[in-house]
Amino acid sequence: MNQEKIATVIALLREVEEDTCVPKNVKNKISITIKDLETSKEETSIKISRALHALEELTEDNNMQADTRTQLFNIVSTLEIV
Repeated sequence: MNQEKIATVIALLREVEEDTCVPKNVKNKISITIKDLETSKEETSIKISRALHALEELTEDNNMQADTRTQLFNIVSTLEIV
């Protein structure tokens, strides 16, 4: 169940990462977050906590458009459910 939700979050993050309007620094952090969620051998709760922290930092980026920020808030909400 948790793995399915994490896979959903990864898919949503990939959508944001592929968006041409997203700044490069945001794409880089999203890429790192995806890699961490996919490959980390740590407990699921630790992976989720790291991802939440990284995404919350991204939402504070001034260069980001409002719709991208909203997408990230939705992804954070999904992760918090896991």
